[in-house]
Amino acid sequence: MAKIAFVFPGQGAQAVGMGQDFVSRYPAARSIMERADEALGFALSDIIFNGPEAELKQTANTQPALLAVSTAILEVLKERDLQPVCTAGHSLGEYSALVASGVMSFEDAVRTVRARGQFMEQAVPSGQGAMAAVLGAEREALAALCSEITASGTAVELANVNCPGQIVISGTAQGVSEVVSRGKEIGAKRVMPLEVSGPFHSSLMRPAAEQLADVLAKLELRDARIPVIANVTAQQVEEAGEIRRLLEQQVYSPVLWEDSVRTMLSLGVDTFVEIGSGSVLAGLIKKTDRSAAVISVNSVEALDKLSELA
Repeated sequence: MAKIAFVFPGQGAQAVGMGQDFVSRYPAARSIMERADEALGFALSDIIFNGPEAELKQTANTQPALLAVSTAILEVLKERDLQPVCTAGHSLGEYSALVASGVMSFEDAVRTVRARGQFMEQAVPSGQGAMAAVLGAEREALAALCSEITASGTAVELANVNCPGQIVISGTAQGVSEVVSRGKEIGAKRVMPLEVSGPFHSSLMRPAAEQLADVLAKLELRDARIPVIANVTAQQVEEAGEIRRLLEQQVYSPVLWEDSVRTMLSLGVDTFVEIGSGSVLAGLIKKTDRSAAVISVNSVEALDKLSELA
């Protein structure tokens, strides 16, 4: 029998119309969308299904939208009786993992990520922060270059360690620009600036983390029924208090996704079920370990691929 991990995508996976086939076909998925609209006090589902894309791409909308779609699909999967040994999510996706593991209610999660998105958008004035994807560089060499540039007064840090040869950096616009121009020095094949609204997962996000901490302090969190692999540590976490602390740190700390995948593999996971829009995580997992089986459940048709796992 397959040893399964449920994994959930983060920002960047969004697309207008995502999840609509599940919602139109399954009452359980429809109920999640209705609960999202009610919890937030506006029609998030209308933005998800009809756009416009520019509105869906606003961080404060993207984050609850992706959470809602992942949770709607998760509710459909519950009828399949699949038992994961652990859950994990990429950045924002960690909240979907926490809902799946019974740590927080869907309503609390969707309100929290809406606020998280607002705090992240407001933390750094537009144009002052930036992010870029660095392809082909070794992690240690890139970290050393970022430290050198930061020491000279323009902060830039590792933000997402996605898979071997793909790392996202984040920081001041000037610091990121410096890495773009000096990337070849450390063997980077390409450094591509990303279209984002802020320098996520960098120390510049500490003001957002402080605001989020106030929101998290008021939430009822339960110990995880299924272990969650935390972005910040790439280790299993189950205790509610520790999860609360890590969610605050996650806003300004690097997402250790490659390390998280390796942790799941070390726990015996042989099949990753990606739940939500797109198939970004499937690509990252395969680049980390080609032998891992990954099923991206991003459409009703994709449900058929799960029949062999039950």
